[in-house]
Amino acid sequence: MLREKLERLRSELSSRISAIKELEELEKIRVQFLGKKGVITMLMRSMNELPAAEKPLLGKLLNEVKQSAASEIEEKKIELQEQLRQRQQEAERIDVTLPGKVFNPGRRHPITLVMEEIEEIFGCMGFQIGEGPDVELDYYNFEALNMPEEHPARDMQDSFYIDKEILLRTHTSPVQIRTMEKMAPELPVRIIAPGKVYRRDDDITHSPMFHQVEGLVVDRGISLADLKGTLLLFAREMFGRERQIRLRPSFFPFTEPSAEVDISCIICNGQGCRTCGESGWLEILGAGMVHPRVLEVCGYDPELVSGFAFGMGVERIAMLKYGIDDIRLFYTNDLRMLRQ
Repeated sequence: MLREKLERLRSELSSRISAIKELEELEKIRVQFLGKKGVITMLMRSMNELPAAEKPLLGKLLNEVKQSAASEIEEKKIELQEQLRQRQQEAERIDVTLPGKVFNPGRRHPITLVMEEIEEIFGCMGFQIGEGPDVELDYYNFEALNMPEEHPARDMQDSFYIDKEILLRTHTSPVQIRTMEKMAPELPVRIIAPGKVYRRDDDITHSPMFHQVEGLVVDRGISLADLKGTLLLFAREMFGRERQIRLRPSFFPFTEPSAEVDISCIICNGQGCRTCGESGWLEILGAGMVHPRVLEVCGYDPELVSGFAFGMGVERIAMLKYGIDDIRLFYTNDLRMLRQ
């Protein structure tokens, strides 16, 4: 009776294996018949209950059924794996007659492009890049820059305060103070300080968050001529070799004398047009000689050393360079503008 059962099992198993289409189904059959608790495995364990005379013959037959099943399962596995490989190759085949896919590459933001260009220009002049925190102490943002509490110049840089002594920096000038404190009395100091700054302004020419690059040079014998020569070279590298600059008297608490710096109009080349208000000049930055009190606060003797500083809004430079008339376009993520 066991012999007949084994023959039926062999026939049934062979039929089921040949009909399988997926590797997952084949694995289920293997576990069902050849696993630790599979049908054939349990039959082999029950051999001890058979009469001694029948054990050799039935044992041999059961072993043949097991080997036959294992062999058929392995052959079917190889067959299914090959079929799967062929399907994958077919799916991955490239149809060269299909139209190509259009990929839109990303671009660096105009602010990033201008910032990198400014850094490269001043880097070629020997300036190092200085860095500082965006969340700044009132001391570094105002007091060390000759703007004590209640100084009217603070109204021009109304900022976002976290508490009375901590605020979001309104310019990158605190980087200059921190650098001089760290280096004093070593010379020379020659840095630019690029970064984000924050003020409570919001219109077509102002943004609550914008970018500045400020510069500082401190050494023996530094004069206003060094400042003008440095800025003239920058203007020509940024806007063209034909550019001219002029310095107009101004006031900044941390420089004396102070000046607004203009460049000859990039549209009319100084002849006068709507862009420059018929004046032939465009304002791009502020500058001046470092105030003696600022040098003293940072550990330098103003009788022995002098220096100049300047600061520019990166958005202002970008607006002039790319002909953009609204600063808010930099931050609205309008692809029509950014793709140009």
